[in-house]
Amino acid sequence: MTEKEKMLAGEYYNAGDDELINRWHLAKKLTRMYNEADTRNRKLLDSLLDDLFGSRGESTWVTAPIYVDYGENIHLGNNVEINMNCVFLDCNKITIGDNTGIGPNVQIYAVTHPVNPKERLSEDEHQGFSFWRTYTAPVTIGSNVWIGGGSVILPGVTIGDNTTIGAGSVVTKSIPANSLAVGNPAKVIKTLE
Repeated sequence: MTEKEKMLAGEYYNAGDDELINRWHLAKKLTRMYNEADTRNRKLLDSLLDDLFGSRGESTWVTAPIYVDYGENIHLGNNVEINMNCVFLDCNKITIGDNTGIGPNVQIYAVTHPVNPKERLSEDEHQGFSFWRTYTAPVTIGSNVWIGGGSVILPGVTIGDNTTIGAGSVVTKSIPANSLAVGNPAKVIKTLE
């Protein structure tokens, strides 16, 4: 099993693996180019997003700056709008459904580290650096969802269709469809009809 396959399977993996590091560097180059591009040049912006993301539907809008780990594990539906200054740590799949809006400063993490400090440091070294032990879980955000600005979505979370996450929320567990959830940790406070 390759390190990338381990990563996507949610197992511990070596983040310093050449295949992963090369894609990580490419993603940094593509995001830098995107973040610096003329916002009126839709052809260039669309081309960069096509190279960066794993897939994206029609009528997607991503306001710069955006920051990603690999980019290729991000999959957007149709009519997705991502506001400025978002961070997607896509060490596993981040899937966002149709007609979904992501507010500014939203952070979506599909990666984490051991809680026990004795388990964190890896013995695998890459160019003189030992990466922390790392594992992942996918994040799935349904269709017709609004993630309010400044929210943080943690690994393994699924947010159901037609749901709103209030600004500044920290989503630690999955949220069902047709819900309004707010807080830290985010809790459902209302069912939406």
